[in-house]
Amino acid sequence: MSSISRIAKTAIELPTGVTVAIDGDEVTVKGPKGSVKKKILSNGVTLDIINGGKEAQVGASRNGVKAGTGTAAAHLKNLVKGVTTGFELKLELVGVGYRAQAQGKKLNLTLGFSHPVAFDVPEGITVETPSQTEILVKGADKNLVGLVAAKIRRYRSPEPYKGKGIRYAGEAIKVKEVKKK
Repeated sequence: MSSISRIAKTAIELPTGVTVAIDGDEVTVKGPKGSVKKKILSNGVTLDIINGGKEAQVGASRNGVKAGTGTAAAHLKNLVKGVTTGFELKLELVGVGYRAQAQGKKLNLTLGFSHPVAFDVPEGITVETPSQTEILVKGADKNLVGLVAAKIRRYRSPEPYKGKGIRYAGEAIKVKEVKKK
């Protein structure tokens, strides 16, 4: 008989100001940075609020089935971290004339195309441009922040010969050698 995952064995601390509500298999976490609702409880996985609302414990409802407890605990930790401190991804634009400008719920990109690209920022995400070649994607949902950053990056992925394009901060691009005659 397998035991519960090591991640799920430890209780998840809920900071002051963070509340967790369970509705069937969906969990809603509210905190100072917002509210996130996510389906993280699968068959056989339970969530209990213990110590007077100060901790949450993920467990298994049926004895033999413990699969998914570690995943549910990791998702819950990410939700709690998201509503307390938030998540942030930084993108860099590399290339002559590549620029980004945030205007409300739109991100305007100039990426060497014959037309400017306007990206609509989804609800729950904020996009900032500290400089013309930097984009900060912030939000409370880790998955949504990563998805939005990936969609922005997809407009002009780094190309392998000069490394021009949109890349994550700190991403190493393996530049190929130019073909020889």
